[in-house]
Amino acid sequence: MSRIGKNPVAIPEGVTVDIKDNTITVKGKLGELTQNFSGVTIKVEEGDVIVNRDSDSKDHRAKHGLYRSLVNNMIEGVSKGWTKELELVGVGYRASNQGQKLDLAIGFSHNIILDVAPEIKVETVSDKGKNPIVKLTSHDKQLVGQVAAKIRAFRKPEPYKGKGIKFVGEIIRRKAGKSA
Repeated sequence: MSRIGKNPVAIPEGVTVDIKDNTITVKGKLGELTQNFSGVTIKVEEGDVIVNRDSDSKDHRAKHGLYRSLVNNMIEGVSKGWTKELELVGVGYRASNQGQKLDLAIGFSHNIILDVAPEIKVETVSDKGKNPIVKLTSHDKQLVGQVAAKIRAFRKPEPYKGKGIKFVGEIIRRKAGKSA
């Protein structure tokens, strides 16, 4: 049995879980998320969500832990929310936002302007003497990760000087330059 799949997911105060026709809907103070599922049965018992697989086929075994993790992420997202922080490392790299428009100056001949989804709250922090930081916050973990990966893809960190856009706390493997 899946170690992750057999663990129940606790439902915190203020979160409601509805299951109808292979669709689970989770509502909380931060928003509402829905997810379709197949190959598993999901039940709500005594304040916990329990995921059981329909059979022992390879496909159903794989989906057992997957759907339990997705439900857990949905419940945590609508109750606490998810945050990703990106750091712009490089001379002259700047970030600013006006509402949902993120303006990045990252060494190209023009600024990159990105329209961020309305479900995501964008915040930029620029302190003197420190690298600019872009904070992305939402109740949808998948959407936050996707937008963060898209922003990081504009200028990935390079291994020689470490310049580029990286996640806060990410460690970049550095290479030695040319030897004299």
